[in-house]
Amino acid sequence: TSGSQFEISVQALNELLANDNGLYSLPSCNYNEVFHGIYVGNAVIAQDIRKLQSLGITHIINAAEGSSLMHVNTSPDFYNGTGIVYYGIKANDTASFDLSSYFEDSSEFIDKALSQKDGRVFVHCLQGYSRSATLVIAHLMLRHKMDVKSAVCIVRQKREIGPNDGFLKQLCELNEKLALQGVIVTGT
Repeated sequence: TSGSQFEISVQALNELLANDNGLYSLPSCNYNEVFHGIYVGNAVIAQDIRKLQSLGITHIINAAEGSSLMHVNTSPDFYNGTGIVYYGIKANDTASFDLSSYFEDSSEFIDKALSQKDGRVFVHCLQGYSRSATLVIAHLMLRHKMDVKSAVCIVRQKREIGPNDGFLKQLCELNEKLALQGVIVTGT
C-alpha cells in the first residue's frame, strides 16, 4: 500500500455495504434503477425480452457472459430483432478476476446508451450483486466524478449489492488513480 491520503480500504467499503448488523443482503428485487437510466439486475430479467422492453431497455451489459452455472448464456444473437444493443464480458465473480480492465469500455458503452434519446442500460450478472454492481460503481466514478464511497452508497441505496473483495480492491485502486489525477475529490 502506498498509504496515500486518497487510499480507502476494502474493509471501509464492506462496512458501507453491510446492514446495521454487519450482514449482507441478497437483492430483494430482480432489478433496480440505481442511477438515472442505469438498471442493475439479474439473469431472470436479462433473459426476459418482454420485461426488458417494458422497462424501455435499449442497451445491455452482460457482466457474466458464458455458459457455466456462474454465468448467463446470452449474446448479441439472443437479442436479435429487439433493437437492444448488447455488450458481453466473460467475467468470473472471483477476487482474482481483473474486472478493472473492463471499467473504461463498459463506462463508454453506458455513456453511449444514455446519450441516446430515451436510452436505458441494463447491467447484469447472475444475481446483479457483484460483477454488474462493480461496473456501475466504476462508471459513476469515471463519468460522474464520484469518489468510490459516494458511488458505492448511491448504488447500495437502490439495491442490495456485494462486490467481492477483489472487485472492491480494484475500485479502491481506481479511486486512488482518479484522485491523483484530480478527477475526483475525496472526502474523509
